[in-house]
Amino acid sequence: MAEQYRVGVAGVIALLLGFVFLVRSWGLSKLERAASMEFPKKNCVNKNGNGEGGGEGVGTTEIIIVGAGVAGAALAYSLGKDGRPVRVIERDLNASNRIAGEGLMPGGYLKLIELGLGDCVDEIDAQQILGYTLYKNGMDAPISFPLEKFQSHVSAKAFHNGRFVQRLRKKAASLHNVSLEQVTVTSLLEKNGIIKGVYYKDKSGQMLTAYALLTVVCDGCFSNLRHSLCNPKVDIPSYFVGFLLTNCKLPNEKYGALILADPSPILFYPISSTEIRCMVDVPSQNLPSVSNGEMAHYLKTLVAPKVPPEVYNSFISAIEKKGNIRIMPNKIMAGAPHLTPGAFLIGDAFNMRHAITGGGMTVALSDVVILRDLLRPLHDLSDASAISKYLESFYTLRKPMSSTINTLASVLHKVFSALSDPAMENMQQTLFGYLKLGGSFSSGITAMLSGLCPRPLSLAFHFFVMAIYGVGQLLLPFPSPKRLLDAAKLLWVASSVFLPIIHSEGVRQMLFPLTVPAYYRTPPKGKKI
Repeated sequence: MAEQYRVGVAGVIALLLGFVFLVRSWGLSKLERAASMEFPKKNCVNKNGNGEGGGEGVGTTEIIIVGAGVAGAALAYSLGKDGRPVRVIERDLNASNRIAGEGLMPGGYLKLIELGLGDCVDEIDAQQILGYTLYKNGMDAPISFPLEKFQSHVSAKAFHNGRFVQRLRKKAASLHNVSLEQVTVTSLLEKNGIIKGVYYKDKSGQMLTAYALLTVVCDGCFSNLRHSLCNPKVDIPSYFVGFLLTNCKLPNEKYGALILADPSPILFYPISSTEIRCMVDVPSQNLPSVSNGEMAHYLKTLVAPKVPPEVYNSFISAIEKKGNIRIMPNKIMAGAPHLTPGAFLIGDAFNMRHAITGGGMTVALSDVVILRDLLRPLHDLSDASAISKYLESFYTLRKPMSSTINTLASVLHKVFSALSDPAMENMQQTLFGYLKLGGSFSSGITAMLSGLCPRPLSLAFHFFVMAIYGVGQLLLPFPSPKRLLDAAKLLWVASSVFLPIIHSEGVRQMLFPLTVPAYYRTPPKGKKI
């Protein structure tokens, strides 16, 4: 009876608050339409790729892209498909073997299709993920992505990152106006406050110069070029300890598994038909050493007892396999750009969030779609200052997707990782119970998590309703003084988690984008080509 009462209270609150967000939601719909609008493709550039008035050396191309990862390769293909000459410079064009970038959310997959790259998840043994099963204290809650309105192939995808990136690069290189080169960029080439291209070293170590009207930097989370283009403050709250499991199956087919355990959240998902990736989140201050065996001992004694019995034996075997344990820092960096004429920054080089929700590639591909659409009406990129001012709108147009996923990633990690705090434990119980309610409660959260509903106001709405639900759980059946105190602590902790993240994302850009002047920027009038 009490459970039904709490559900009823949450439902009534949802209806009352829904009208408050109606007008703003309409505004966000308008923003999303602007971000995905189609522009004419006619005569984007001249065929030899030399822009008028912008040449600062022999062989000036229109666009240089530094980095051929997910963002760089996808951008190169989309711009090349629009007819622009693109030169992609990448330090290593061999297939990478990394434990990051292995999951693409359904919203990211739809962006991949929008870019004409949907077939890049084919022929790499990518696995279909329909949702995740949450485990806590012997209970489980299957949480599905809301995919009912989409075709059967639309889902999250999990795969080997190197295989996926190589497919993207192959697609980009198939265009005659896109070139990929394996050299190392050392710095940006700047003249009178305008970026004119890059300095790079070829395979022999010789220092060379490449000129471009626009240089797009997307050289990943370890970027050595971001310092002059944004505020590069990076936070590392935890590390993912990753390894591969074989010869086992997860309890629910086509579902990943997330175990909310003390001392660490544990994540499982398949990346091929024979392999399951395990990621154990370990706080930065408590990271054991791999080389002296401390990490293996930590995993066997503290983590292994919490994993599902279906994967326990494979979990132990994977730990004992030499060289199988790898470590990845979970970096968080807010997107705080410095407008720099002639240069642009996207991808993990510009903005990072905790990897626990696997939303990084979805944000990157969404950014590529927005940047492509902004560049489409530009026939001339030679006026670097005017182009830079116009492209400032990118930072507002990207907010629905990026701030929704960034905020969810930070909030969920904080809630999942603080079991030593009783108030945070109450927050975790509240979240688990809220998702178990099903219906619009869980589907609303998963729609945002999966990139299918990138609406920051919806996120704020669900967070508020969830907090009220948690207070109701603590106060029922009778609001004793202790229960009142616990409820007050829950609201305080919820606010202390949520509000600083909103502040870092930018309250105005995130929640009230239509009040940002840059949102209304129009393409500059350049020379006709």
